[in-house]
Amino acid sequence: MTRYLVHCSTAAGHLFPLIPGLLALQERGHDVRLRVGAALVDTARRAGLRAEPFDPRIDEIVVRDDAAGSGADQLRLALAGLMARGPFERADLTAAIDAVDPDVVLVDTNAYGAAVAAQASGRPWAITLPSLVALPGRGIPPYGLGLAPARGPLGWARDRALWPLVIRQYGRAMLPPLNALRAGAGLPALTNPLEHFLSADRLLVLAGDPLEYPRVDAPANVSFVGAQIWDPPAAVPDWLTEPGDPWVLVTMSTDYQGDERLAEVAVEALRDEPMRVLVTLADAHGRVDLPAAANVRTERFVPHGPVLARAAAVVCHGGMGIVHKALAAGVPIVAVPFGRDQPEVARRVVQAGAGISLSAKRLTPDGLRTALHAAMAGRAASAEASRRLRAFVEDQSAPTGGLDGAHAVPTGAFAGDTEGAGEFDPARGPAGLGGARFADAAQELAPPTAAADNSPVMITSR
Repeated sequence: MTRYLVHCSTAAGHLFPLIPGLLALQERGHDVRLRVGAALVDTARRAGLRAEPFDPRIDEIVVRDDAAGSGADQLRLALAGLMARGPFERADLTAAIDAVDPDVVLVDTNAYGAAVAAQASGRPWAITLPSLVALPGRGIPPYGLGLAPARGPLGWARDRALWPLVIRQYGRAMLPPLNALRAGAGLPALTNPLEHFLSADRLLVLAGDPLEYPRVDAPANVSFVGAQIWDPPAAVPDWLTEPGDPWVLVTMSTDYQGDERLAEVAVEALRDEPMRVLVTLADAHGRVDLPAAANVRTERFVPHGPVLARAAAVVCHGGMGIVHKALAAGVPIVAVPFGRDQPEVARRVVQAGAGISLSAKRLTPDGLRTALHAAMAGRAASAEASRRLRAFVEDQSAPTGGLDGAHAVPTGAFAGDTEGAGEFDPARGPAGLGGARFADAAQELAPPTAAADNSPVMITSR
């Protein structure tokens, strides 16, 4: 048995993708202890995890990334908040390590202070990344700009010129406060922001085919564990099952980022279309007055699984959670990125054939309506992207290291595949989708004394 101590940021988009893997570890007999903000403790406990709240002062520091202006402005604003949490995270996780005596420590990518505590502890540790990996590599376009992969000499020159600029921009925002945290823990300063991810014993990337580009030169500590999909169990609303026009899900970011304009434009664009529109506002609820429309229903939150099983399309901000869920269900996507990692995710949606990307700066009712119909016309490609995603996360024979494109499987290759990809349930089973592959990679971190009692499914790909 291995004891895992997990620190997760208080964001549903970071906790939910962890749940399948943590449940899978528990099902294999391991001891999993989760620390998360009080707002999500009950959610984790209802899922079956042993969860405790971390220091409330962590979440009292607001992290904002809704700044007007450039992406660099948003990056600096967000990182300032995350780094300000660092001293409290470091102290909280250090105390928890002393109390729990874990064999392995897992830390969410946004918890920089907790990462410092994990590394300073000297125990095996990993960063969990519920998004796309921002590391350069052969054929990988500069991260965060939403660029298509390069073709030919001009494209390769573009990548060589832009990658250093992107890394420098992250370094200016990240390194001074992060190095101050590291100095307080007796850790050496970093000279490059990528060193933060590479300093972990493992970077567990909760993504893979078809959103991640093929990589033949991934760093040795990087493990692509594929989409990790989980929804809180919930009853299917009666109104969702009533006969009528097909449903289109329009959804905002779970954590507020000023994207309510997407809901406003969607209502105007779709109010006269032969479809029923469900708008879920999340933290934008109460911040916007949507125009009345007979075919539009507005809710703060509805679990996505039952909706996606009945949806003809999804219109979203390009967040990793809803994109992965729509992909798994084979539902076409219109991604309208507003910030964070969303421009990059939206580009990967297009590259995977799973939908359409529409710039927030060009968001109009006519443009959104046109994009939606184009996405729906590509449903066959969305179904193929769904099969690739499911095949990747279900492939237990695959190594957890590089991503070489070998998992782009033909139609029908997923065991148990059915004709209707839309019938896939993102919350199937007690551990959702993807947990086994995550657990395999997490078990590789176990020290020999703990690994001796591990489940025989433990892999040794490196």
